[in-house]
Amino acid sequence: MVVAVALMVQVPAAAYPPQVLVFVANTGSDNVTVYDTRLGEVIATVGVGDGPVGVGATPNGDLVYVTNEQSDSVSVLDTRTQIVAATIPVGDQPFGVAATGAYAYVSNFGSDSVTVIDIATQKPVAEIPVGRFPHTPIASPDGSRVYVTNNGAASVTVIDTRINKPVGTIPVGRFPAGITIGARGDRIYVANTGDDTVTVAGATSGRPNATIPVGDAPMGLSVTPRDVVYVANAGADTISVINFPNAGTTSTSPVNRRPEGAAAAPDNSFVYITNTASNTMSVIDTATAKQIALVPVGQQPEGVTVTG
Repeated sequence: MVVAVALMVQVPAAAYPPQVLVFVANTGSDNVTVYDTRLGEVIATVGVGDGPVGVGATPNGDLVYVTNEQSDSVSVLDTRTQIVAATIPVGDQPFGVAATGAYAYVSNFGSDSVTVIDIATQKPVAEIPVGRFPHTPIASPDGSRVYVTNNGAASVTVIDTRINKPVGTIPVGRFPAGITIGARGDRIYVANTGDDTVTVAGATSGRPNATIPVGDAPMGLSVTPRDVVYVANAGADTISVINFPNAGTTSTSPVNRRPEGAAAAPDNSFVYITNTASNTMSVIDTATAKQIALVPVGQQPEGVTVTG
């Protein structure tokens, strides 16, 4: 049975390490919801810029970057205090963001580029040309590569973070949106909104090696430490769950209306799905791949990230 709650979700406190937080970008209310995974409750709502859509945490979990699509800026949140520590101008219509230990990479949907922000100074230091309508970036576990989906080019641009330049392009499906990478860094997974599939590609080879059918209009996706991929099917109000290496064990579960974002806890306990049309976040138990609770968040939640 699914339980709707105002703030509290009963989850095992011992399942989480200290200070693992979930950050949700609420596009319609210009703020970020902060959810404490130990307590199972919302602990803060932080105002940011206009139209926040993407969120990404630094590897150490100290900072979260929030893209403000309508104000062409990025808000930097201190995760310990839940306050905005800096606001940084970037390109046109920033959408997604990913961070390494040294830089944050912001995909500018309206200017076909990626802005590179120096984490030490919180200043832009480079602008990297990529494909048409860059949507979402993801960093490799070792921070050596960043992969960016190009929504208007059916491709992924590969960026070498040592030189901050493109070094390759991976062909994927139509209108690629969300992207994630396995814990070993050997495979990337891309949600193709235009053809209802997920492309699996070798992170080093840059070659697609599988195309997996999922639900209608897949948007966000995430992968657990055990290599299980969760896909938010925005047009079907479901999630697809793909078990690797045997992708034939794909299953489907219902969530709330228009799921768009997905993020997995670092301890393989839960996956968090933002439901844009119902102003909620689904909590998915990875043991059953089922929704166990709904958490009210802000208006039109889209991007989501988990620290830790």
